[in-house]
Amino acid sequence: MITTEFAELFVTSINDQSKNPTHFLFNQWWSHAPDEVRQAYVDGIVDDPRFADLVSGEHYAPPMSLDDLAALDEGTLGRTFHDWIVDNGLAAQIAMDYRQFHEHLVATGQLDDMPAPMQHAILRGFQNHDFQHVVTGYDSTGLGEIAVQAFCLAQMQFPYFGMWISIVTAQMTYLRPQSIVPLMDAITDGWQLGRSVDNIQAERWEEMLDQPLAEIRAGYGIHPNGRAPLIAAERCALRPSTLVASRLT
Repeated sequence: MITTEFAELFVTSINDQSKNPTHFLFNQWWSHAPDEVRQAYVDGIVDDPRFADLVSGEHYAPPMSLDDLAALDEGTLGRTFHDWIVDNGLAAQIAMDYRQFHEHLVATGQLDDMPAPMQHAILRGFQNHDFQHVVTGYDSTGLGEIAVQAFCLAQMQFPYFGMWISIVTAQMTYLRPQSIVPLMDAITDGWQLGRSVDNIQAERWEEMLDQPLAEIRAGYGIHPNGRAPLIAAERCALRPSTLVASRLT
């Protein structure tokens, strides 16, 4: 059952992400979630050996240096990641100490109702988020962000990814019907790709920085240039302020 209190939080997230971003909603949900639903989500990732790094909390990679990334060869994962970070103004993001941030959230009680495996999975997931863009080839437009979340949901049934989809589908249905076709195209594209390629949700990208990106993609069966391009964000009147925030800020 969805409680009335959580429903109000959910509606706020639909109407105005600045008032209740999705990562806030994710934290809030656990105190309202039915026990059997909480346990089903936990079991779904804890029982899957592919996600061991995500749930253990043992692999929060240390902050990376932009200068070190810039020194890597053109075409490598690390150099492409560097260019993505710079082009999108995310330099502060890679300098973030995720382990320290997690400890701060725990110490201040912000994660009290969230099972420990899910705490680690969400923070490591945020640390991996921009690598997911680089490897899949989805850009930083609103539709690219939605496609990445659909891709991730296809590979790991994690509530945060589902919240993304539930919020944007509610927005398109009740607030912006002109966005239905491009949004569903983005969701479908991401979902189908996620279901058709090897799982990349718990990869240690920081250990592959000097490897050619093309070879990494090919190894997972990902071929961005062979996919039909997503409709441009402006075609469906999507504005950054209407989209679900993808990173902790």
